[in-house]
Amino acid sequence: MANDFQNVLERITTLIFYADRTLMKKVKQRKSKNLINRKARFEYTFVESLEAGIVLTGEEIKAVRANKVNLTGSHVKIITGETWWVGGIIDVPVGDRQRTRKLLLHKNEIAKISGQTIEKGLTIIPTKIYLKKGRAKLQIALSRGKNLHDKREALKSRDLEREAAGKIKY
Repeated sequence: MANDFQNVLERITTLIFYADRTLMKKVKQRKSKNLINRKARFEYTFVESLEAGIVLTGEEIKAVRANKVNLTGSHVKIITGETWWVGGIIDVPVGDRQRTRKLLLHKNEIAKISGQTIEKGLTIIPTKIYLKKGRAKLQIALSRGKNLHDKREALKSRDLEREAAGKIKY
């Protein structure tokens, strides 16, 4: 009877061990990648880019790690010497998905980009969100809007590159 109990106990421990290993594999597969704002790259030309930290809640950082972020249609505003990310969607189960979030930059960086936005008429667009040493970072870019003919040229050059790559393959 004691041997039967030990056999059952060993089987349960091995099942728990293998179940834990498969869960760890799934967690490793869900590792967050760089989420890129592709629409911004098409609609704007980037002049300069900066890296900014984001002030997030616990639920939001979990959502960032699970790639539940949408950058399209969002922008950055400078209000009373602080930078704020407006319109970015982080899919959290509880709370406001589209609240404004504070960005962490040095004062001299804020002064520099605010001066350029006022003088040159540039806008500040988030281009990428990623994790760096466990912290969420937002790459922002000072950018200028493209005209319609610039967008058409970008589409033509992209099509030509695809055709050239297709010919090289075969």
